[in-house]
Amino acid sequence: MTELNSLTAVSSVDGRYANKTKGLRPIFSEYGLLRRRLIVEVRWLQIVAQEQALPSLPKLSAEANTFLDKLLTDFNPKEAEAIKKIEAVTNHDVKAVEYYLKDKLSGHSELANHSEFIHFTCTSEDINNLAYGLMLKDSRNDVLLPEISNISDKLAIMAAAHANLPMLSRTHGQTASPTTLGKELANFAARLKRQIEQLEQQPILGKINGAVGNFNAHKVACPQVDWQQLSRKFVESLGLQWNQYTTQIEPHDYMAEMFAIVARAQTIQIDLARDIWGYISLGYFSQKLVSGEIGSSTMPHKVNPIDFENAEGNLGVSNALLAHLAAKLPISRWQRDLTDSTVLRTLGTAFGHSLIAWKSLLKGLNKLTVNQAVIAADLERTWEVLAEPIQTVMRQHAIANPYEKLKALTRGKTISAAELEVFINTLEIPAEARKALLALTPANYIGEAAELAQTLADQQDK
Repeated sequence: MTELNSLTAVSSVDGRYANKTKGLRPIFSEYGLLRRRLIVEVRWLQIVAQEQALPSLPKLSAEANTFLDKLLTDFNPKEAEAIKKIEAVTNHDVKAVEYYLKDKLSGHSELANHSEFIHFTCTSEDINNLAYGLMLKDSRNDVLLPEISNISDKLAIMAAAHANLPMLSRTHGQTASPTTLGKELANFAARLKRQIEQLEQQPILGKINGAVGNFNAHKVACPQVDWQQLSRKFVESLGLQWNQYTTQIEPHDYMAEMFAIVARAQTIQIDLARDIWGYISLGYFSQKLVSGEIGSSTMPHKVNPIDFENAEGNLGVSNALLAHLAAKLPISRWQRDLTDSTVLRTLGTAFGHSLIAWKSLLKGLNKLTVNQAVIAADLERTWEVLAEPIQTVMRQHAIANPYEKLKALTRGKTISAAELEVFINTLEIPAEARKALLALTPANYIGEAAELAQTLADQQDK
């Protein structure tokens, strides 16, 4: 049998790009899921005992709690393999965690007497939904937010550095009113920042309420316990938000919301990658040469924008997976079916492609060098863009048909500075207005672009 490694992995997430996705392994791997299931099982036993909810389960000693805490801190892939061996017999992954934990407690004089309170009143989904909630919380806080913020921060830095660099705009691919390079980068930074803030604020929900969400067995076994209050306290102790209304499964609506935010952020990144790709093609950016790197197997001169192309491709794959997850997970037949279980195991794949893309995008941004001379030369060839301010001033001074006159002069034509000067001098406008128009150039007709770029950069620093 072929040994599994980065060369033999079926998925590129664990194969070709394994080095880029390794930060997700402790979270979305089978080991990561088992570890979080164990956390939920242990913490549930501890809180039920701590709250003295059950007459038959006394408060645990400090030593017993230390023993349980150590089970969690010492858990490693070898211990996860022990759970998988049990699962090979039970053919039930959550029950295997329960049996593993019971076996660990069997040698402890105090805890051995309380082993039947492991998984007490729980259905498998009580454990699973909280484990997945912990996975999403950890991945968001420890991996996704830092990585996507790196891109937004880089864009803000570039926006500040090039806030005052005039650049020709292109609407519909045609020459348009100038902007600055910094302002165009600031646009993307601002859009990403908005999605980052939404991702930070997205609630991650959880439930622990039994077989169909009604605390049925709970009320029969221990009617004196306020199970809703205890359930809420437990879920919130894990850093999650309590969902009071569920079937057997937490309905996953929050997941769909979270995936939509990430997908929107990635659509913005696709837009960014394509724009930068275009600017490289125009010569506005050069890419730093990497010694030994080859752009084409037959054309030695090539320096291809591969980082932006790689990012665009992986962003598309991730968005496709996230769209399926968002559409599928909130749907479950009656009180539950099992279709969500297998789909949830692709979370790591979806976010793996995100991580590959984000790292490629950042790498590409870090390799860019601005060609100011090329940008300036492009502007200098497009004096026709000043038709907009000229006709606007003409309107201000009540000259008839200003738009039509400028259209006749400039539409579909290349106009020189001298031709515009002649036209301006024919206008019956105040001397001060004429002087202002004659002072205009494509390079200084940038409105408040520079201020907008700098403002964004300043806000990003706060």
